[in-house]
Amino acid sequence: MRNKKIMTTILALALLAAAAIEPAMAYFTANAVNAGALTIDVGSTTTIDEPDVVEWTKHIVVTCDKNSVPVYVRARAFAGVTFPLEYTVPEGSKWTEGDDGWWYYEDILMPGQSTEEELLVHIDNVPEDAVEGDSFNVSVVSEDTPVLYDAKGNPYADWDLRFSNMDAEEGGNE
Repeated sequence: MRNKKIMTTILALALLAAAAIEPAMAYFTANAVNAGALTIDVGSTTTIDEPDVVEWTKHIVVTCDKNSVPVYVRARAFAGVTFPLEYTVPEGSKWTEGDDGWWYYEDILMPGQSTEEELLVHIDNVPEDAVEGDSFNVSVVSEDTPVLYDAKGNPYADWDLRFSNMDAEEGGNE
């Protein structure tokens, strides 16, 4: 009788150990590799139009996709410390500089519409021996957010708006 209890206990422990092997192996062998970029479409899409660089200046226009919802946009350029950047806009421009380093376009972009004025990003302190067309790297990033409306019907932008997977699947609000 005592041997039967011991054998039953050993068999139960062996079954538990066998059941735990697969999840443990999955835990120790799981890995993920990430490369490139991922675009997440939440109903709004914009593109950055950058014609040729002229006199060390990028001329930036942001365009709202024809299949998008109306959006607010902002843009920013990044470069290494070798080439400091200076932003300029025409007087009376709808581009305004924010306290966070982003440049905000004040008007709502409707589907198919582009910013009326260019945001000019000039590469400052260019070395004297540099020739236009030399290799340099200035990355321009734009973000958009759908137009939201307050209780009185006034449009506004919420740059902290986040969409989660649960919202997309269940139609919930964050």
